[in-house]
Amino acid sequence: MANSWFQFKQFKVEQGKTAMKVGTDGVLLGAWANVSGAASILDVGTGTGLIALMLAQRTVESHIMAIDIDANAVEQATENATQSPWANRIAVATSDYNHFRVGESQLFDLIVSNPPYFKQSLKPPTKSRSLARHDHALSHENLIDNSVRLLKEHGRLCVILPYVEGSVFVALAASRGLFCTRKTNVYATPNADIKRLLLEFSRVQVKMMEDNLVIEEGGRHAYSKEYLALTREFYLFG
Repeated sequence: MANSWFQFKQFKVEQGKTAMKVGTDGVLLGAWANVSGAASILDVGTGTGLIALMLAQRTVESHIMAIDIDANAVEQATENATQSPWANRIAVATSDYNHFRVGESQLFDLIVSNPPYFKQSLKPPTKSRSLARHDHALSHENLIDNSVRLLKEHGRLCVILPYVEGSVFVALAASRGLFCTRKTNVYATPNADIKRLLLEFSRVQVKMMEDNLVIEEGGRHAYSKEYLALTREFYLFG
């Protein structure tokens, strides 16, 4: 059973009220997303607020809006944000991304999401976990279309997905005017298949930058130098 909290170097994440706990995917995206020049950030499907907190730590003046459709997640994320050093820069709200609206002057420089991706598998038993991990509440098409609507002209969308779903997402995004500009292939171990794709999108079509990241090199918890370097500002063991 997962702990009811997770301690990072500069903040603590309580997670007892949320279906989706702190995991490697969220940490990877929060550490990897390019925050340069991002004065306004939107975290879609914030859960515990982990990614919003990580991005707040990585920036100085960015204002971060974190939304989730699940009321328990919003309550948990609000508590975590309030108790963090960046309470004045993180706002949390209950919102369905399909109906989320802001004024033109409030569009975002960066949108991040650890989105739902299970399409065909058996749905998990709890409603909140189902909402968090299945795309019937937020399809990838809607995630892309709403991000196009809410991004500034030179804004970026960053997501993390399994390899197959991520590859489909890249093609789908391109058909809707968002092009993959950066991709990191994530491997659990050196000889494993690609486990996740970290993906960045922009309206500007340029040559995509691609690299690889191995999480564990010499056995369980024997983390690679690259993974430790990426996450050292967050994990206590870094």
